[in-house]
Amino acid sequence: METRELRYFVAVAEELHFGRAADRLGIAQPPLSRAISGLERRLGTVLLERGSRGASLTGAGTVLLQEARVALDAVEAAERRTRRAALAAAGRPAVVLAAKAGASSELLAKLLDAYAAQPGAIAVDVVLCGPGEQTPVLRRGQADVALLHRPFDDTTGLDTEDLYTEGQVVILPAGHPLSTRPLLRLADVSDLPDLPLPRWPRPDGTFPDGPGPEVRDHTQLTQLIALGRACAVVPESGRSGLGNGLAAVPVADAPHVTTVIAWPPHSRSTAVAGLVRVATAL
Repeated sequence: METRELRYFVAVAEELHFGRAADRLGIAQPPLSRAISGLERRLGTVLLERGSRGASLTGAGTVLLQEARVALDAVEAAERRTRRAALAAAGRPAVVLAAKAGASSELLAKLLDAYAAQPGAIAVDVVLCGPGEQTPVLRRGQADVALLHRPFDDTTGLDTEDLYTEGQVVILPAGHPLSTRPLLRLADVSDLPDLPLPRWPRPDGTFPDGPGPEVRDHTQLTQLIALGRACAVVPESGRSGLGNGLAAVPVADAPHVTTVIAWPPHSRSTAVAGLVRVATAL
């Protein structure tokens, strides 16, 4: 299969409509239909059921959509890493590190300073991501290494080193009746109708249903909490740098969070190896 065919198929499978997929790809509909039909003939199976109102995926089509996305991501990652390798060979080396905005700030600062002090250190470009974005950024080759947080981030297929494990706290508006308690439980937090938990976007950009406000970044979250519109359960390190309008209380039964440094298993970057070595020594 050619990458062009996979891109065509993914567009139709996501739009479930040949006309919309053709518009998205910037091509005419007839050659798109012929390409999908040719792909089906070579695979010996129907991938899409055609109808007057659009198309629907067959079982085989669902499998190919999942595999095609992985394959296309791998191709794009290879292209990006090759371009960065070419820049390095031309005397402009850099390594890209992805981290969640508002998380592990102290660790990130220490890591960058410690790595910069190493012999042969090169420039580190930091990409600050929204919740759950670091892993896709790393897999797509937009970053060489990332700080991830289990159990929230998926580390499947990546090489990782654990850095530290911590408990979680609930961030409340200062002055809230629960803010003076020495310890809370998840049930206490979920029973706060006046301070619902925020709703973070899914990978496709949509938000789950619920009473909490839609939140996209750490700054937005802390502002909503200070205004008395939400609360949030975050890793304990998230309490550092809280403003005067916020309070943090440990949550006894919240799952522990492990911060890891992660990189693709095929990486041969000496800069990535150096970052990992420094991170594990902090």
